Amino acid sequence: MARKQVKSVSGKVVAITGGAQGIGKSTAGALIRRGARVAIGDLDLELAEKTAAELGGNCVAFDLDVTSRPSFAAFLDQAEKELGPIDVVINNAGIMPLNMLADESDEVAKLQVDINLHGVIFGTKLAIARMVPRRTGHIVNIASQAGKAGFPGGATYCATKHAVVGLSEAARQELRDTGVEVSVVMPAVVNTELGSGLHEARGVKTLEPEEVAEAIVEAIETNRFDVWVPRNTAAIATVMNVVPRRGREAIARFLKADDILSTPDRGARAGYEDRAAQSQSEAAAAEAAEAEEAEEASKG
Repeated sequence: MARKQVKSVSGKVVAITGGAQGIGKSTAGALIRRGARVAIGDLDLELAEKTAAELGGNCVAFDLDVTSRPSFAAFLDQAEKELGPIDVVINNAGIMPLNMLADESDEVAKLQVDINLHGVIFGTKLAIARMVPRRTGHIVNIASQAGKAGFPGGATYCATKHAVVGLSEAARQELRDTGVEVSVVMPAVVNTELGSGLHEARGVKTLEPEEVAEAIVEAIETNRFDVWVPRNTAAIATVMNVVPRRGREAIARFLKADDILSTPDRGARAGYEDRAAQSQSEAAAAEAAEAEEAEEASKG
């Protein structure tokens, strides 16, 4: 069997959204250790700048609100001005407020769609505009294993991650023969603030962000599209897809996967849930308020 060709990330320019902490920060570190130059964008600019200082001279930080296309475009423009043409865009920013669907406010649902989906759409479109003319580049979209199944307690989150998987599938086909690669990363529960207070499913341990970072780098190096983390969960998903629905649901209950998102430790998640519910810049909030006022005025 022919060995998979590996391309070096040394010297590559990489832009990462939500890069101030968690998976984004670990991925930036993994890339920098391999010689890449990295721009991290985050709504929390102060934390992003602190992270960039920790990671060293090959990392720069900029303000970024992924729900705003102008903000996203400005982030990429600043990154290119500072580091050069972007070779890789990693759409990592996301939130996961947990509630049963009937208890979830419409505002929190909309915020998840804006960050987890529209943010990825903006990032993918803006990356395509830069990469296709150069006939080179790589777009990495961070989804979740919640993008391949439905988990009670996180219905809207699952919906957004299913959408990211579908978006990535379609983008991969549209970009065939352009020189631009696409990867979609699907981690299990990760030991980050977003994953705080969640229990493990049987047979699937909680991941460290460094493990996801290594999988992301490997996907860039080998142009792998489907990135399951850990890899053995791909086999579980394959089996689940051929089992009738009643059997799939019984397996999920046996693995204790059906209550991962519905029975979190609320105390452990309290701080994160409060911050996630406010994950919107003042500018984006003002834009939303103006749009709502205009809609009300049109009805009047």
